[in-house]
Amino acid sequence: MFERKIAIIGCGAIGSILAKSIDEGNAGNTELRVLFDLQRKRAEELAGEISTSSRVADEIEDVLDDDEVDLVVEAASQEAVSEYSVDVLRSGKDLIILSIGAFSDQKLLSEVREAAEDSGQFVYLPSGAILGVDGIQAAEIAGFEEAVLTTRKSPETLSKTKFVRENDIDLSGLTEPRVVFEGPASEAVEAFPESVNVAATLSLAGSGFQDTRVKIVADPSLDQNVHEIKVRGEAGEFTTKAMNFPSPENPKTSYIAALSAIRTLRNLTGPIWIGA
Repeated sequence: MFERKIAIIGCGAIGSILAKSIDEGNAGNTELRVLFDLQRKRAEELAGEISTSSRVADEIEDVLDDDEVDLVVEAASQEAVSEYSVDVLRSGKDLIILSIGAFSDQKLLSEVREAAEDSGQFVYLPSGAILGVDGIQAAEIAGFEEAVLTTRKSPETLSKTKFVRENDIDLSGLTEPRVVFEGPASEAVEAFPESVNVAATLSLAGSGFQDTRVKIVADPSLDQNVHEIKVRGEAGEFTTKAMNFPSPENPKTSYIAALSAIRTLRNLTGPIWIGA
C-alpha cells in the first residue's frame, strides 16, 4: 500500500482525533511527521499525547519546506484555508481541507483549483457532518430540479447565533419547531457561519451555492444537530438524515466530521476505494 506522510494544521478537536488515530494505526498507511498550530502550546501538548515522534512546527514554512511530507491536513479554520492552501499545493503537497465553508468564497475556490492544476497536486474534501455526498455527486451529473438542506438545532444553540440576535428572533419558550431562515446557500453561509461547512459541502457536490436551498429550524425537541438533505432530479429523489453526536474532544464539533477525515486517509492509502 502507498504510505502517506502527514502534516496537520490545527491541533484542536478534529486535529487531535486525527493525530491520535494516525498514531494508533487506525488511519490507513500513514505516518504523522509534523504538527502546526498558531497556538504552539496546543501543538506541543498534542505531540506529548501521542507515541509517535512528531515535530512541532514553529511556522507554516516549516511544513512547506519538509520534503518528506506529501499530504497536509487542514483542521484549523476557514482563515487557514485562505492563508495556506495555495502555498501548500505549490510546495508539492496534496491537501485535505476540513473547513470546507471557506469555499463559499468563489475567488478562493478558483485560486485553489488553479494552484492544484498548475502544481499537479490534489485537493480532497471529506463529506464531514452530512451523509450521501457520493450519491449527490452522481445524481448531479444528470441534473437537479431541487437540492435542499434542512438543519435542525435546539433553540438554545440557535439563540446564540449572530443572525438570530441581530434579527431580534425570540426563541425562548418555544414549544414547536420554528423556521428561522430559508434561502439560498449563498446567503446561509453568511447568516450562519456555524453551519457553513455543511451547506458548502452540499453546494460543491451538487448544483452550487445559488441553487442549493437551506432551511434552518429551531426545534425544542432536540439536544443535537440534525442535517437532512433532499435532492430531486433526473436520476430520482434521495433523502438523507444525519443526527450527529458531539466529538468526545469538543462538544461543539460533530464526531462524524473527524471520522470522515480518518476515512479519507484510509481511502487514499488503501487498495480499494468504496463509493463514487
